[in-house]
Amino acid sequence: MAGKALIDTGAILALVDTSDAWHVRCASVFRQLPFPLVTSEAVLTELFHLIGDHRPRKEDAWQLIRSGAIALSPIVHPELTRIRALMSRYWDRPMDFADATLVYLAERESIQVVFTVDQNDFATYRIGGRQRFRVVPVERP
Repeated sequence: MAGKALIDTGAILALVDTSDAWHVRCASVFRQLPFPLVTSEAVLTELFHLIGDHRPRKEDAWQLIRSGAIALSPIVHPELTRIRALMSRYWDRPMDFADATLVYLAERESIQVVFTVDQNDFATYRIGGRQRFRVVPVERP
């Protein structure tokens, strides 16, 4: 995987929802990041669940995904052990499955940048148990 940054659910949602409080800031950051942005199936599942039946946002999300700006990085069954360990480690947050997949992908793919609106959690999570994420955008709307 050639990506240099991860993308989380909230950032994708902010990109496709112009009424989102994070939209302007995320759109600005999105134009500055190197493509493709890496994500997981869990993130896309969460995204489409949150979009629900809003057809225009669903179509915008599909267009963004199909554009090549976002790359899906597969996770195979044996890797779930590490994801479970991450969720156990951050039980007090609690870390959801989508976040755990991104932290795992950061470890596996040596990616330190995460594009997310979930700044508090990703400021807490550590890559390989030690290294902090560089969370973007850095400013709150």
